[in-house]
Amino acid sequence: MELPERTVPVERLRLGDHACLESGDGESAWAVFTAYTRTSLARREKVLLVLDPDGLQDDEVVALLDRDGSGAAEARSCGQLSLKRTPQMYLPDGAFHRERTIEAYRGEVDGAYAEGWSGLRVAVDMGWAAKAGIDSDRLLDYEASVAPLFADPLFTAVCWYDRRRFGNTLLDGMARTHPLRVTEHPGTRTDYVEILREAVSHPHPAGPARIALDLRDVCFMEAHCAWQLIDLAGSLPPGSEVTVRCGELLALVLRQLGADRAPQLVLDVALEGAAR
Repeated sequence: MELPERTVPVERLRLGDHACLESGDGESAWAVFTAYTRTSLARREKVLLVLDPDGLQDDEVVALLDRDGSGAAEARSCGQLSLKRTPQMYLPDGAFHRERTIEAYRGEVDGAYAEGWSGLRVAVDMGWAAKAGIDSDRLLDYEASVAPLFADPLFTAVCWYDRRRFGNTLLDGMARTHPLRVTEHPGTRTDYVEILREAVSHPHPAGPARIALDLRDVCFMEAHCAWQLIDLAGSLPPGSEVTVRCGELLALVLRQLGADRAPQLVLDVALEGAAR
């Protein structure tokens, strides 16, 4: 009997998870990569992004990741963030060899551990396979064969398959081969701010307000949105309380951006390892 499909926000991935991301555009994929990178850096894990050589340049990637306060530039300087191009990992001599690639990733895991990081998280643009003409059966065989890498709880990976490059048959196969799928759309700034403003600014009876927000499934929050939450909570009358139930990463971001300056804001943190 086939197991039901499991789709999770990217911040819910834990060490040892192997997930695929299907996306029809680069913008949504980069939103997921940014959330994934920020989550990993906050947990003191090393991040390896394996990207298309014809895409953004390294400095552009770091600037994009840093746009919402991920700390990517600092992480790259200290070696916590590494950027490589797909030919380095998959086609170093122009040809793809499954076992060589698996050994290369095993070496990356060992290196991250030796450097003192708590694990290695990898995100890969799998467009290299389409460019290199790797047939579907061979690519599916490769994805299935990497399973032993994830027996080591130091390793996590997200494989991005762009719908513009891969057909439905292959994408369906990848959904079955990967134990997890990552949600494609983290949500928009406008929708979030309007919902938040309505929740916090709604008229309340005389006296302090009591508001509860469950943000455990938020996998990406821009600094602007975090500031909105802090500012709106701080605008409530003294004695009010806005309880935000959230994951460790969002709690860290809110505290870094000044949550402690708003006594009305209470963070109820769901610890890593809690049920998805």
